[in-house]
Amino acid sequence: MADKVLASVLIEPKKFELREFDMPEIGSDEGILRVERCGVCGSDVHGYERMGEGQRILGHENLGFIAKIGTNASKKWGVVEGDRVALEEYVPCGSCEMCRSGNYRFCPQTSAFGHDPSTPRLWYGSTALTVEPALWGGYSQYMYMHPGAVVHKVPTHIDPSEAAFFLPFGNGYEWAVEYGGATLGSTVVVQGPGQQGLAAVIAAREAGAACIIVSGLGHDEHRLEVARRLGADYTVDVSSEDLVQKVMEYTRGHGADVVVNVTGGGSTTVREGMDMAAFNGVVALPAAGNENISVGGTGRKNLTMKWCHGHSYKSVEHAIETIASGRYPIKEIVTHHFGLNDVKHAIDSVAGEGEAGAIHVSVDPWA
Repeated sequence: MADKVLASVLIEPKKFELREFDMPEIGSDEGILRVERCGVCGSDVHGYERMGEGQRILGHENLGFIAKIGTNASKKWGVVEGDRVALEEYVPCGSCEMCRSGNYRFCPQTSAFGHDPSTPRLWYGSTALTVEPALWGGYSQYMYMHPGAVVHKVPTHIDPSEAAFFLPFGNGYEWAVEYGGATLGSTVVVQGPGQQGLAAVIAAREAGAACIIVSGLGHDEHRLEVARRLGADYTVDVSSEDLVQKVMEYTRGHGADVVVNVTGGGSTTVREGMDMAAFNGVVALPAAGNENISVGGTGRKNLTMKWCHGHSYKSVEHAIETIASGRYPIKEIVTHHFGLNDVKHAIDSVAGEGEAGAIHVSVDPWA
């Protein structure tokens, strides 16, 4: 294994620099990941605009091979050197109330909410270089595997670009199925055809939804076409069509059993979700914009609204299994990959300012 590690470091807002780091020594509870691909999350668009906790290596959708692993870590994670794995972004403590109840993504060690500011927050792609051993992000050739890392095995036959989609897909499953309750016979509306909205389409189809409707804007024409290829029954261009009216038309007045809002903005999308929800509808809000709404005009509905956060272990496992199955054309979503020299361009592309047509992109640190 190499003695040095090359990584792309965010040194100031929207500015990256290639740096070389020493390969860290590890203990019995730790490991080293040779990064194969790292997906670019939409949150990196905001992450590279501010320095947060300081200079750092971004990238938290991490796929790779175990390069080195301690004895205890091998037993705990059930992996050996050479195994292909995916790491979640969370680095929980494993012993607090949140971890013990299965809600490790809310653990104060890794979550921004409830974290003790006197200690470093451990979250892949966000932890600063000043926290040893510095290799906390996937825009790097190798990464440090903390004893609290959440590890998933990944089949080797999956194309690396498709395998790197595991985390957005895990989010889509969590939001549509675990939060939203999509199930056999459900009508599901997904507001926003981005990478996680498209993941929610697949999740809803896997859950047995009877009708899936996806909305987007005029410039989302290609993404709406991809949504149809992935299993959406209808798509709606909200720049020229009334979404609520179309949903009621397509569902013959029933409305949506599940609404998943991944618009990332807008001033009326939450209200529209409430209006088109069915009598016992659930409106899941993982990525809505800032919106003031009146609760007085919902009518006589047993409406449930849920604010959604991240993903569970179960959702990521389901995502990996579904990608591995080949049942869906994931290649339609994973559109571009870039090298360490082009990390800024990769993030710009996700933001709609780089390569045209980008949906989910990834970084190949060996390109």
